[in-house]
Amino acid sequence: MKPIGKIQLGKQGLTENFIGSLRNIFKTHENVKISVLKSAGHDKKKVKEYSEKILEKLGKKYTARNIGFTISIKKWRKERG
Repeated sequence: MKPIGKIQLGKQGLTENFIGSLRNIFKTHENVKISVLKSAGHDKKKVKEYSEKILEKLGKKYTARNIGFTISIKKWRKERG
């Protein structure tokens, strides 16, 4: 099993560079944990918005789960619903 990749979401929010970095991490990992820092907007609604936008940009092969201020994203082999 491959280790879990980790990345931080900072004050710049969701930029194209962040999404590109996320795609590069998924080349070697199946799971990625994104830590949402205080500077990115530290409330639960904002974290949920970030996870929805990330899934929208990555595609249907990914699912997300929010735990506190951490977003866990999993890449599947086939597209999900």
